[in-house]
Amino acid sequence: MNQVIYNIIIYLLGLGMNLAALISEKAKLWVKGRKNLFIKIKNNISPKDQVIWMHAASLGEYEQGLPVFTALKEKFPTYKFVLSFFSPSGYEIIKDQSWADLVFYLPLDTKKNAEKLIKYLHPEHVIFVKYDFWFNLLQELSKHHINTIFISTIFRNNQFFFKTYGKWIVSILQKVSHFFVQNENSQKLLNSIGIPQNTISGDTRFDRVKMLLSQSIHLEWLEQFKQNKILLVAGSTWKEDDDLIEKFIHKTDIFENFKILIAPHNMNSEYFQKLKKVLKVPSLLFSEIEGKDLQFYNVIILDTVGILTQVYSYADIAYVGGGFGKEGVHNVLEPAIFHTPVIYGPIYHKFIEAEELVNNGGGIVIHSSKDFNIILYELIQNDQKRNELGQKAQKYILNKPNSTQIILRYFKS
Repeated sequence: MNQVIYNIIIYLLGLGMNLAALISEKAKLWVKGRKNLFIKIKNNISPKDQVIWMHAASLGEYEQGLPVFTALKEKFPTYKFVLSFFSPSGYEIIKDQSWADLVFYLPLDTKKNAEKLIKYLHPEHVIFVKYDFWFNLLQELSKHHINTIFISTIFRNNQFFFKTYGKWIVSILQKVSHFFVQNENSQKLLNSIGIPQNTISGDTRFDRVKMLLSQSIHLEWLEQFKQNKILLVAGSTWKEDDDLIEKFIHKTDIFENFKILIAPHNMNSEYFQKLKKVLKVPSLLFSEIEGKDLQFYNVIILDTVGILTQVYSYADIAYVGGGFGKEGVHNVLEPAIFHTPVIYGPIYHKFIEAEELVNNGGGIVIHSSKDFNIILYELIQNDQKRNELGQKAQKYILNKPNSTQIILRYFKS
C-alpha cells in the first residue's frame, strides 16, 4: 500500500460510514459529531492561544493518556488543552466531563482536513496515545515542525511497518519527534527501521490506575446490594463469559454469602433482558434499581457505561471478559489495583500486563467452565487465598515505575 491507495481507503471509509449511519447508531454519532467541526474549533481556539493537543482513538487510550495530560496541565497552566477522539465510544463518554478546553472528533485523515486542523489549532505539542498513525496528519505536523510524540506505544514484529510493503509509511514515522515505548522489543524494532528518537518509558496505564486509589468512591446503591457479602464483578463480558457465569449459577447454591455484578461489553438492551432472564436467580438491571430493595437480589447487570472502574473498587473477586474471543482479554489493571484477584480466559498473550499479572500471581487464567467453577468456588470459600492473590495483584501495579515522569522530562518549561 502506498500513499495514493491510503487516500483512496480514507475516502472509502468516509463513504462507508455515511452509508452505515443510515442503520447504525454508532456510525450516526461518528458522522454527526464531525459536522461543523472547524467552526467549533475556531470558536474555541484563538490565534493567540498556546495549545497542547492530545489524541486518543477511544476511551481506553484516553485513560492511558490521562496521567500525562493532567501532568502537562499542571506544568503549562496558561496553555489551552484540546482533546480529540476517533471513536464515539470515547468521545460520547468524555465530551461533557473532561476538563480539556475543547473536545472534538478527529476528522477523516485527508490532506485538506489535516491542513485545516493545523491552521486552526496551531498546536505547540501534539501527543498521540499508543497508536493511530494518520499519514496526512503526521505529514502536516512534520511540515510545520510541530513537536509530535507518541506515548505508551508498543510495536510487534508482525506489524506492517516492519514488512517490505510497509516502508511507505516508515518515512513519515521517522519524522515523529519522539516515541515513548512500552518495552525493549519496541525500541529495537524502531531502531531497525531508522527511528532512534525513542525512549523506553513503560505504560502510562499503570500511572492511571494508581491515581484511582486517591479517589473517594462511594456508590450507595452498590453498598446496599453487596451488604457484607463477597462480590464478584465481571467486567467487559462477552457472551462466552456470561455463559460461564450462567453455568456457575445453575451448578451451585452459594448465594447465601455471594453476589454478582455483570457489566457486559455489548450495550444492547435486548441482550441485557435476555441475560437477566436466563440467569434464573433474582436479577436486576442497573436501570431498574430505583425504588428496589437491592439486598434481596443476587445479580445486578450494569446496563450503563462510565462507572465500571468505580464498581471494581467494591469487588472481592474480578472476572475480566474477552479472554475467550479472538480480540483477547480487556483491561485487567483496573480491578487489580483494588487489591482484587483477577480471573480471565486463555487469550491474553497480546497484552503484556495480563501476562505479567499471571506471572506475578495476581491473575488466574481459566480454559473452561469447569476451571471457572473450581477457581471461583475456592476464592469464595478461602478468604486467605483471596486476600493473598489480591495483594499480589495490587503489588504488581504499585511496583511499576512512573512512566508519566519519564515522559514529562521531555517537555521543557
